[in-house]
This record gives sequence, structure tokens and C-alpha cells, in this order.
Amino acid sequence: MKNSHEKVEKNVGLFFLFTVMAISIGGLVEITPLFFQKELATPVDNLKPYTALQMEGRDIYIREGCSNCHSQMIRPFRAETERYGHYSVAGESVWEHPFLWGSKRTGPDLARVGGRYSDDWHIAHLIDPRSVVPESNMPSFKWLSTNTLDGELTGKKLETFNFLTRNRSHKDENGNPIPLYTQAEIDGAKAAVEGKTEMSALVAYLQSLGHALK
Repeated sequence: MKNSHEKVEKNVGLFFLFTVMAISIGGLVEITPLFFQKELATPVDNLKPYTALQMEGRDIYIREGCSNCHSQMIRPFRAETERYGHYSVAGESVWEHPFLWGSKRTGPDLARVGGRYSDDWHIAHLIDPRSVVPESNMPSFKWLSTNTLDGELTGKKLETFNFLTRNRSHKDENGNPIPLYTQAEIDGAKAAVEGKTEMSALVAYLQSLGHALK
């Protein structure tokens, strides 16, 4: 007596079709409800957009692969909140493109690192990590102290974030989205970063992390 599912198991095309259908239905059931949860698309009250310098620092953070070793996602477990601070909430990340939650902790989580150390500490740590953390296995990023920013694309980056967050920004009294950046901020972005070092940009970005839920 043949099993009822034998026909599907022996037919590659049919098996593939049913597999895709099962995955699609499961995915829709899990993902679709998230589009209707307001807290996943609403910024927390104290969330501030990155300054031009912080935005450049964020790109350096991505370029240097910092998210390969550092996460920015504190889970709601006592062991994590006691070490890193308040657990991460969706409203902190609604303006992030791409998300930098990370998935590996060779180094500590950085979601609340802003304000925890001085600028000088961060600079020393990036130039020679073992000078401040003897057990660190982090590589040196000393070239950031000599590389300078020209700001040619900074304004474009702010414009891009205005577009990407157009439906997830704070609202005015009429319920209309408020752009993250004004035209004056976009126009002045180049001057705000030109001549600054990549080190100062990265430190500015790190100091901005976690400010909304301190």
C-alpha cells in the first residue's frame, strides 16, 4: 500500500512547489502582523537623528566591519541588562538603514556605549586597544586619526535618510511626518564635516549610541 504522500516525495517539481508554498505561508503568518504593530514603526520619544559627523562615523563603523564583532542588541535578560543597560526596543532602530544589530559578540555590545567613556578613552582604545583594555583582541584602527573627510556626499546621505524614514519620523500636530533633516542641515552638511578626521567621526557616532533610553 502506497503512502499518500509518496507521489509528492517522488516528484521533484511538486515537492519544490509545496515546499515554497509552506515557507511562504509560514513567513506571511510571522511577518504580516508586524506591519500593524505601531511600536515597530514609531520612534521613541527621545530619539534624535544623527548629526552630519555622526552619520559619517556610522559609515566608517560599517566600512571597518565593527558590526562583525560588536552587536547593538541588548536582549531582555537580567545578565545583559545588568551589564549593558536597558534592553533594546524597536523604536530606537526605526531610522536605521541598514540595521546594525549584529549577531556576534567577540567584543561587548555597544547599544548603550554612548557617554559611558570619554572621547579621549575612545581615541586611545581605537589607536591601541590594549592600552586601556589589556585583554582586548581588537585590532588597531590608528589610520583613522590621519584620514580626513571631504564631506562631498554627506548632504546626499542626509537626503537619503529623509527619504528612507519618510513614514517613520516624528509627526507634527496634523499628523504629517517631520523630515529628519531640514534643507539647511543638508546644505550645511559638507561644511560640518570637511577636514574632520575619521577618528572624530567614529567617536561621535559611538557617543550617540543609546542616548534615547539612558
